[in-house]
Amino acid sequence: MLHHISRHPWRLLPLSLAIAGTIAACGGGGSDAPAAPAPVDTTTALRSKVQNVVVIYAENRSFDGLFGNFPGAHGLSEVVDATGKTTAAFIAQKDRDGSTVLAKLPQTWNGATAAGNAKVITQAQTDGLPNAPFSVETGFTAASGVTLSTADVTRDMAHRFFENIMEINGGTNDMFGAWLDAGGLTMGHFDYSKNALYKLAQQYTLADNFFEGAYGGSFLNHQYLICACAPTVPASFVTGNKPSVNVLGTANAKGVPQLARNSSSPASALDGPPSLQTGNIAPLDYFGTGDGYRAVNTMQPPYQPSGNFPAAGATDLRYADPASSTSLPPQTQTNIGDLLSAKNVNWAWYAGAWNAAVTDGRQAAGSTHSVIYAPSTPRANPDFQTHHHPFNYYAKLDPATHADDRAAHLKDYTDLVSDAAAGKLPPVAFYKPTGNLNQHPGYANADDADAHIADLVSKLQASPQWANMVIVITYDEYGGQWDHVAPPKGDLVGPGTRIPAIVISPFSKKGTVDHTQYDTGSILRLITRRFDLDLLPGLKQRDDALSKNGASPMGDLTGALDLQ
Repeated sequence: MLHHISRHPWRLLPLSLAIAGTIAACGGGGSDAPAAPAPVDTTTALRSKVQNVVVIYAENRSFDGLFGNFPGAHGLSEVVDATGKTTAAFIAQKDRDGSTVLAKLPQTWNGATAAGNAKVITQAQTDGLPNAPFSVETGFTAASGVTLSTADVTRDMAHRFFENIMEINGGTNDMFGAWLDAGGLTMGHFDYSKNALYKLAQQYTLADNFFEGAYGGSFLNHQYLICACAPTVPASFVTGNKPSVNVLGTANAKGVPQLARNSSSPASALDGPPSLQTGNIAPLDYFGTGDGYRAVNTMQPPYQPSGNFPAAGATDLRYADPASSTSLPPQTQTNIGDLLSAKNVNWAWYAGAWNAAVTDGRQAAGSTHSVIYAPSTPRANPDFQTHHHPFNYYAKLDPATHADDRAAHLKDYTDLVSDAAAGKLPPVAFYKPTGNLNQHPGYANADDADAHIADLVSKLQASPQWANMVIVITYDEYGGQWDHVAPPKGDLVGPGTRIPAIVISPFSKKGTVDHTQYDTGSILRLITRRFDLDLLPGLKQRDDALSKNGASPMGDLTGALDLQ
């Protein structure tokens, strides 16, 4: 379903009048009336008209957090009236017992603003907010005298796999305040209406029913973006490297898995952040008997750039220390790059500061990174996030045995700009902005990335390939931010919380809101349909699970395109 942002009033005619009007418009019922044009097959039109798919992947924003006031969208007006009072449709946040409604939102633990932000909101100044959505800009003004904006960096919020499942709480979305390490800030939202991406969404198509493909954080959702899967972890790695493993307690009354709590964890969300037995690896066979171990929270790539330095004394500095508890062993599952290459369709993963990060990563153990995980205030360093680059985890891009493939497919942002200008973009291109330009709370604001991504869109629109291009701008995950729309019940991987997505193209249904159900895997579905690829097993698993749970299958983004 599409909703035109202009929202012109209309009404349905009775069927008899509609038929009569149609006959009159055709000059009566004579046989010489012109025949209606034959419908265009969507797949045929997609393959004929679309030659380039460009995916721009930003960071950590829920739909309500940025686009909750977007006209025609399923936004905050469904749960908050014009005076800011919650409506009957709003489900209040519960305390950690799962039943007690919180009398107020928890404080934002350690303050609402990130270290180094020019404006400061202390923890004490966040106390007393009603149990309701609130404006980040003005929500703390009465207590602090400070008004924030999208130029400010708010504190980071935990965004992890099982925690997200617990927050969604079976679809009521009423345990964010209970389980977020940041407390009440989870319920905050910005007025994003003056920003460039908001304006692009008004001009083109905003998808307001788009969900993160996997529960939790950036690491797993980047993996889902390319393989619709959770990375595998050998049992020998768990035994030998001893990575952190999530410990589950008893499921709640709804059957929702619950992380075991440490004895120090406060019973009430009003008394402090939770302390949970969380980890990077799911429990053995969590995803099915015989499935083994899977990584669900941040692990590091086995190849540089990685957050882990090479092993001490290593002579080949292209590899992260394999003995580290967080160096994920090379992955061998089929990903979208494999399927494209099998059909001789070129593709590339472009990344901001990629070349600089490769150099920074190839330093001996004991060195200091100046690019990788290196934030600064003001936000001048690239702050390259190595776990945001999923192809760098795969054995087929090993820097020694597959050096040519690696050079062909893993590229810098400067290559993206030059390829676009020259009309040489590959048919499928992914772009990941570096840390200071990706909108991630804690180390980036919303404005810097907004300007950067909008500038890239203008460069792509100036490309000789624009006439046959589809650009998808979306976010990896929710960043710990509450959203009022329940995700459909899928499989054990996801989908998780709702996130924004914008489809920009000469074929976009311009000025509309697309209500079709999508998730991160919908990007893979679009690429699969356009280039006639085999279906990744995880995509079939998702649709089978949705169907079993009485939900619709995920769309493939063609609902946002006019291909007639």
